[in-house]
Amino acid sequence: MLLLEPGEIYFEDYSCTLSDNELKKENAKQGRLKLCSKSLVFEPREWVHPLIKMQFKDCADITVVNQLTENNIIRVRMKMYAEMLEENILAPYKFIYEDRDFYVFFDFASADECLSQMQQLKRASTLHAPEHNSMIATILHSRYMRMEFDPVMMDDFTEQIVCELQAEKISPLVRHQGKLALTPTTIYFQPFSNVEGSPILKLKLSHLRRMYKRRFLLRQVGLEIYSAEESSVPHIYVTFQSERDRDRIYKILEESPNVQLEKVHTEEMTLQWQNGIVSNYDYLMYLNCLADRSKNDLTQYPVFPWVVADYTSETLDLTNPDTFRDLSKPMGALNPDRLERLKERYHEMSEPKFLYGSHYSAPGLVLFYLVRKYPKYMLCLQNGRFDHPDRMFNSVRDVYNNCLRNMSDFKELVPEFYDTECKGDFLVNQYEINFGERHDGTKVNNVALPPWAKSPEDFVVKLREALESEFVCRHLHLWIDLIFGYRQRGEEAVKANNVFHHVCYEGAVNLECIYDMNDRHALEVQIMEFGQVPKQLFTKPHVKKIMPHIAKPLSSLQDKDTYKMECVDVLQLHKEAVTCAIRHGNRIISVGKDSTLKVYDTVLKKQIRSVILSSTPLSSCVMVDDNTVAVGSWDNEIYLYDVEYGRVVESFRAHDDSVSCLLWLEKERLLISGGWDGVVRVWGNVGRIGQALRGLKAEFDHDEKITSLTYRRRRHEIDIIAATGDGEVFIWDYTSKDLVNKISVHSSPVSGVCFVLSGDRVVTACDDGDMRVTDLSVLDSVYQKHMPAPVTSLCWDGSTVLWLGCGDGTLLQWNMLTVTQTSAHKAHNDSINNVYFDEISKTLITASEDKIIKIWETKHSS
Repeated sequence: MLLLEPGEIYFEDYSCTLSDNELKKENAKQGRLKLCSKSLVFEPREWVHPLIKMQFKDCADITVVNQLTENNIIRVRMKMYAEMLEENILAPYKFIYEDRDFYVFFDFASADECLSQMQQLKRASTLHAPEHNSMIATILHSRYMRMEFDPVMMDDFTEQIVCELQAEKISPLVRHQGKLALTPTTIYFQPFSNVEGSPILKLKLSHLRRMYKRRFLLRQVGLEIYSAEESSVPHIYVTFQSERDRDRIYKILEESPNVQLEKVHTEEMTLQWQNGIVSNYDYLMYLNCLADRSKNDLTQYPVFPWVVADYTSETLDLTNPDTFRDLSKPMGALNPDRLERLKERYHEMSEPKFLYGSHYSAPGLVLFYLVRKYPKYMLCLQNGRFDHPDRMFNSVRDVYNNCLRNMSDFKELVPEFYDTECKGDFLVNQYEINFGERHDGTKVNNVALPPWAKSPEDFVVKLREALESEFVCRHLHLWIDLIFGYRQRGEEAVKANNVFHHVCYEGAVNLECIYDMNDRHALEVQIMEFGQVPKQLFTKPHVKKIMPHIAKPLSSLQDKDTYKMECVDVLQLHKEAVTCAIRHGNRIISVGKDSTLKVYDTVLKKQIRSVILSSTPLSSCVMVDDNTVAVGSWDNEIYLYDVEYGRVVESFRAHDDSVSCLLWLEKERLLISGGWDGVVRVWGNVGRIGQALRGLKAEFDHDEKITSLTYRRRRHEIDIIAATGDGEVFIWDYTSKDLVNKISVHSSPVSGVCFVLSGDRVVTACDDGDMRVTDLSVLDSVYQKHMPAPVTSLCWDGSTVLWLGCGDGTLLQWNMLTVTQTSAHKAHNDSINNVYFDEISKTLITASEDKIIKIWETKHSS
């Protein structure tokens, strides 16, 4: 199929003999004649002979020869023709510009029937490209209507066809037409011609793992399917006649009980990448896949960045920032002088303006890099010719310099530059092809590598190390913003000097609405030659990577960062719901809606203190020293109680409404309280009798009641984070008393807030069951998960594990490094109001609406 023009259709073939005269004597060769939409191709049985390609547009005449002995001969009179693959050697096609008659002696087919088809295709070849395409599409549809799906090929005669559609199987530069039939258990693809290895492709629905809707040649008609490794067809990319047909198949597959797709959410993958679990290479491949980039479509081939800027040194120093390219700028903006000239041209243009007249990824650019690996693709794309030897990919350094200086060269890289499994095979002339000689007389052979690379394999390994290096980890999000993110289009793209021709942006052109065949064809050609901007995946700045390296394999991380939990004690101390329970040494201190404070000794296994502090429920408690507990109450008071002596040391009116939550900063000896009056207060003289009210250090106002508090340290500064009843999170700078940020995270009250993994990410949960991870550097959620029940409390172990207490009494354990739920316990019969982790004893305390406190022993999974 790669011997045909891109997009050319192969209809059928005939067993025959080809000769130079009608007596079947001179140069007679046995073989098969392929009937295609733009040409006839004769494939001889003996591989030493070349294939002969006869284009209909170069054909002077096709007629049936009436001999006395037989009438099954057609004469094809050519003005020129091409010879290909002589002695099966891959080389540029040999174009022979001379008149020549070819006589085709059919073994079985009827010459008259063949003649009518050939003459129809010859007439089509005289039309302009748009009309030609339209006529071929009509012929194809007519064949489709006549073709019947062959049920004999099915696995089971009793299978019922749910859906049957005309489709094309896509591979680079090749489109195989056929019928796609869907049964409750299997996808079948039956090609029109015998071009596939088997007459029918079978894909079991139970083997399906991933499905992606794809944009193909500016139209939303593609579907790419990946299967399990044991599948006979591990991957297939098909396109349909319309978006409606594609969506219909997608919906049927998605809803089929036999299809079990792997669910990988973008946010989950982003968080795993941010945590260092997913490598930069794998994350970029994932983003490319999400953005409609596939290795099966050269117009939308995966795009990777140039990351190294040093191709002259003897050694590659990955600790030196000068080794790397500036990832915050597109290739066209790296050279200030060139950029200035481009901008001058840009300002003189009429709308729609563009800065760069060529793209960073297009079929020709992809094959520029990969011509040694896929020479047939290049011959197909360039009508049987390779590039001029001086314009080929001869030297990595020269290509990078050209991308920096040339006024029309802004190309990025392809994944093969970083793919260590393929060992840099695209840099080697492995098929020993004669690509010609350069101007200095040297033959084009392997690609010249920089001095720091010992071999193609070493080159790729070092580039991969550079891609995963600390510098790239710190800056890769900036390049993602340009290619897949918020700086890809619009005003931000203009500011970033990242503007390409308007046609290459998704949504700029809707081919379905263009009825003029010439206009439509022109756009398709432009996309084939120019390239397409990936689908935009992010509309806000992308988050930064936190961990520069993957320290351990994923399996060992999952083992270490999961706790086995065992309930070792069940306490029934309160008469009403327990609102808060904490541990300090051997004591469990708890408060509840029964207005009482209870102290339980885990060694003696008995209650040692019980005191009614108020006439209203108590909401929260924290230890402010070894023996003193601070308690928040619904009567607006904070009580300080000495556990050792069993007495209230002090109480003071802290808020104008109920005290809802408390937080203690041991190092600074600060007590922070939040109230239903929408105020957060910081108290400094806690423990000095009668001095608490005078020690008010700060006061922060909010519009809604405060539901949860946490804090973070930034060098010498402290931020206080308050979550509210209207789903917002406020970040206050304690030193300056300024509001750093306010983020609307949820649509219902926040039930818990804590920091995870780094000081830049905060986890919140709310009454409607939503858990979110918000990155404070971009002020946006990077992960969202909807739990089956309301989340009523959160607790963080200070490392990687997060516990969520739910409204139905379930205790969920999450590993926030791998972003997976690792366990679920039915801990209580009612809502879990509070979860507390004691680092010293490695125990977890849960307090519930069901009046019960449970002590859980935790051990790392082995």
